[in-house]
Amino acid sequence: MKRNTTILTVALFALATFMLTSCDSFLDITPTGKVIAKTGEEYRALLTYEYKYFPKDRFMTTVRTDEVLIDAKATSSTDRDAYLDLWRWKDEDTSPTTSYFSWRGYYHNIYIANYIIEHRNEISEATRKEVEQLVGESYMMRAYAHFLLVNLYAEPYTHCDPATTRGVPMLLKADVNAIPGSSSVKDIYDQVLSDLDEAEKHLNVDTWKAGENYRFNTTSVQALRARTYLYMGKWEEALAAAKAVLEQNSNLEDLNLSSATMPNSYKSVESICALEKFSSNLFTVINRVDPTFFALYRTDDLRRTKFYKRATMTVTNLIKGGDDEFSCSFRTSEAYLTATECAVRLATSDAECATAVETYLMPLLRKRLKASAVTTATNLMADMNQEQLLQEILDERARELAFEGHRWYDLRRTTQPALTRTYDGETYTLTPEKYTMRFPTEAVEANPEIERWEK
Repeated sequence: MKRNTTILTVALFALATFMLTSCDSFLDITPTGKVIAKTGEEYRALLTYEYKYFPKDRFMTTVRTDEVLIDAKATSSTDRDAYLDLWRWKDEDTSPTTSYFSWRGYYHNIYIANYIIEHRNEISEATRKEVEQLVGESYMMRAYAHFLLVNLYAEPYTHCDPATTRGVPMLLKADVNAIPGSSSVKDIYDQVLSDLDEAEKHLNVDTWKAGENYRFNTTSVQALRARTYLYMGKWEEALAAAKAVLEQNSNLEDLNLSSATMPNSYKSVESICALEKFSSNLFTVINRVDPTFFALYRTDDLRRTKFYKRATMTVTNLIKGGDDEFSCSFRTSEAYLTATECAVRLATSDAECATAVETYLMPLLRKRLKASAVTTATNLMADMNQEQLLQEILDERARELAFEGHRWYDLRRTTQPALTRTYDGETYTLTPEKYTMRFPTEAVEANPEIERWEK
């Protein structure tokens, strides 16, 4: 993804006295001086720096799903050292070379978002509209970072009592000396939704040009709101937000056309926000597709050849990743799928199910299946009962959003299946408790308060 090099240079200057270092504070962040941003350009640069280094953990969750196959012989030793324990769900006594999900990165993002929100009235040399946009993006960043943290390090909202279940620490002020305990899962979600309401009041850019669309815009509020409500199991609210997304952007790439752009490209007409990118080093690990997952795609599904490449009769490699072009946090296909799932869950008759499929799912499938397969797919779903149809929709989410960091969260919010895999003669099983990551050891050792939870 292109970045404005002038702005990035300013960002590095603005952050020269605000660096991540080892310390005893809650966030493990020590400002050696103070953030010196004053002008609108400098505050934009400060936020651009946070965009650039926003964690890519959503893509890394793919390693823990049924999408990826790590082979003892084919996978390089370097990659095995970094990701093998994650892939086989070995979360105790892990190898010292194992890659970890981010912690400090998210809280650094939150800190800067808080700083911008708190200092909004001090921003000079910027129009009111520019300041409002910066504040709106900061609320979005704070919301998204807290959302991702609670979905990595706390139990799923749909599998616990959110009000009495430990969530993650919530940070709403730019205070590096704060040492809060964790808030409840419910409180974190409530704060995310509150921040989205605030972001909506301030954001005023509907569309960023390609290359700057890593920034949050007005549509991204509804996109994150739809995802948040979906993960909460609040179907009516998620459906309303997904419909709002599609009212603002309903574009889809047509894979029947040779000129179609990959849907998860930041250049795609589907792109809403292209913040998180698919790192090249991770791509070398997860580009081998598990045969069972690949079997979800039917013969006339265009994504079989658009998203993947058959290397041999038994080996399938991933195409939709590996460089900065594949940057995607929110896109319209997700809104279509969320709307379909929620509408079917809310349906009280076969007719309502059929309407949901025709309204929200078929526009997507007409752009993903060969023309001859559309009627077959329609007839297949027409013969399904509501439970079967819902499973088909979840399978469609897997097919469409594959390797984009959605699968892990869909598994954990729904049935939490006990997946198994074998490596080097040993069998490993993904059990429900392993759908929630542990707090990083170094974070707990430095600040035991983060595990404290009192209702």
